[in-house]
Amino acid sequence: MADILHRIGIKSSSIDDVYQALTTRHGLAGWWTSNTQGEGNQVGNIIEFRFGAGGFDIKVSELTAPTYVGWVVVAGPDEWVGTTITWELKQEGEYVIVLFRHLNWKEPVEFMHHCSTKWAIFLMSLKSLIETGKGTPDPIDVKIDNWN
Repeated sequence: MADILHRIGIKSSSIDDVYQALTTRHGLAGWWTSNTQGEGNQVGNIIEFRFGAGGFDIKVSELTAPTYVGWVVVAGPDEWVGTTITWELKQEGEYVIVLFRHLNWKEPVEFMHHCSTKWAIFLMSLKSLIETGKGTPDPIDVKIDNWN
């Protein structure tokens, strides 16, 4: 199994703001993809994320407000289905530290490399959303290749 791991600090005195950006349709649409359907604020909910190149259906598997969000990918590209995505949040001074994990890839295929870079781009979009009020979700995100 292979994993994508990222750590980012978001300048915010409110861990709740970051948690809301990960658990509400409005928040998710503000940094990941503007084409987001569903709410991530209850375990068992399915959130639908659509991008120009495709999309994912993700089931909320665990919530511990305001420090942890867990997801399981239930539909999308074969490489994503069955993987888990977790968000661990902690306040450190003037920053909320986000420990991001996209776990249990079957193998580190080229698409995983692409997704790792895109996750970094979208984590920077999350940072921008919280710090400035404006993220860069799909379709206005940074495009890196023909997969977008």
